[in-house]
Amino acid sequence: MTSIGELGPLAGRRVLVRSDLNVPLDGTTITDDGRLRASVPTIRTLSEAGARVVVCAHLGRPKGAPDPAYSLAPVAVRLGELLGRPVAFATDTVGPDAKAKAARMADGDVLLLENLRFNAGETSKDDTERGAFADELASFADAYVSDGFGVVHRKQASVYDVATRLPSAMGGLVAAEVDVLRKLTEHPTRPYAVVLGGAKVADKLAVIDNLMGSADRLLIGGGMAFTFLAAEGYEVGSSLLDRQSLEACTGYLARAKESGVEIVLPVDVVAGTGFTADSDPQVYPASGIPADRMGLDIGPASATLFVERLADCRTVFWNGPMGAFELAPYAAGTKAIAQALVEATSAGALTVVGGGDSAAAVRRLGFTDDQFGHISTGGGASLEYLEGKSLPGLEILGKD
Repeated sequence: MTSIGELGPLAGRRVLVRSDLNVPLDGTTITDDGRLRASVPTIRTLSEAGARVVVCAHLGRPKGAPDPAYSLAPVAVRLGELLGRPVAFATDTVGPDAKAKAARMADGDVLLLENLRFNAGETSKDDTERGAFADELASFADAYVSDGFGVVHRKQASVYDVATRLPSAMGGLVAAEVDVLRKLTEHPTRPYAVVLGGAKVADKLAVIDNLMGSADRLLIGGGMAFTFLAAEGYEVGSSLLDRQSLEACTGYLARAKESGVEIVLPVDVVAGTGFTADSDPQVYPASGIPADRMGLDIGPASATLFVERLADCRTVFWNGPMGAFELAPYAAGTKAIAQALVEATSAGALTVVGGGDSAAAVRRLGFTDDQFGHISTGGGASLEYLEGKSLPGLEILGKD
């Protein structure tokens, strides 16, 4: 894929950058600016080279029309603070305000356009509608830089179609993400363990299927573990259970035994009467969850087991928390995994936190990004890469 350095001299040129600025908001307050911090180096590189940098991104899931709850206005303020320079903000995406502010830009200026998804053309499945919106975005620039790794698995106007209309390159963030994922998929240093958690097992069936041929160990926690436990014949009380995935989980357990891949499941769980912090958390063996109890974290024996199975690993990929980490009584399992990855990193292992809830969890639990080998900005994109899928936003840049 083409890098920024291959675009030629940038001074005075207009560069459209697709960033991933989809940060969590509490009203207008950004509660985790990790994706913003990850986006800053590419924007700064372009600005310092004298480019006129027009940044585009989405926030949340508005329905193709303006919605104040999903405005990028607070993001523009924080982005300016991180860059150490003002960031102009257009109150529309490709409308009069965006055009007027883009026309007034000087070399090195940075302009953030309003939420891309306020325009139906951004996510349209219709090539013509999506292409028309891409034409409008392309009119702002002489070149395009793809730096929103969290959206490269989407065939959207700002991710895919714009790259067919302008000289295009990958940004530093996308380059770093792809480099790490290649290390996970092409001759990883062994032992190689993958820790999977989160709520829905169905979301990760394809990646489990693909990892059967590459990982040495799969450690499965979170809500998805209960479908595997049920496949082993255990009762799981009122815990999350995906009955439609039971047969697939049974098949993976059998396949793992045949192929020598180790699947590690919880041996105990912390279960409560409901999804609240005051739901009387109690520890039960995985084989003895009461009918009226909901498993909300792996138990202490499971945490010890998981940490032991990670201790000698040279490569670890983690996607999905071990429990309801946002509720204090159910955060211990996730914290134990995070600490195990920190220790593995210190010992020289490659550790990758696969974005999404996992990234939010480690920060919320007091860990810093530099304690891990890499924290991905794109959970869904990372998983699809590990599934072996072709990602449209990378394909159009010439990866495949």
